[in-house]
Amino acid sequence: MDVSIDAITNNIQLALAPVFLLTAVATLINAISARLARSVDRMRAIQYKIQEGLVTDVAVIAHLTIEANEAKTRGRLCTAAIFFDVLSGVFISLTVLELFFFQAGAIRSLQGTYVIWTFVLGLVSFMTSLSIVLAEVVYAYRSAGWNTPISK
Repeated sequence: MDVSIDAITNNIQLALAPVFLLTAVATLINAISARLARSVDRMRAIQYKIQEGLVTDVAVIAHLTIEANEAKTRGRLCTAAIFFDVLSGVFISLTVLELFFFQAGAIRSLQGTYVIWTFVLGLVSFMTSLSIVLAEVVYAYRSAGWNTPISK
């Protein structure tokens, strides 16, 4: 195990390269969390209007019920996207740790296999999260209340 300053600096640089991907993961989690919060708030507002009797028109109540269900579906999509994004962060973090320990010489067996698998699984999880976010955005646009009935 090489403990010179140059070797340690090189090890840290190599291990921290995937950390930039972790920044993207954290940014996506933040964006998805905001979308999830908006869906939940909208669903609660609709349920409040219906339960408190603030809306009496049957057509509007039916439309609001559909919209609340759509908000619930959007929330589920956001939750699934967050799950895969966090999973991606875990795999990328494991990659960083593996690279650091392998470069430091602490672990030598199967080094390439573990690094490749955790990095690939991290990227696949990240792409899955992005795909779910795209599905949620398309669903949100299609379920927007373009034809909301006017209450009397």
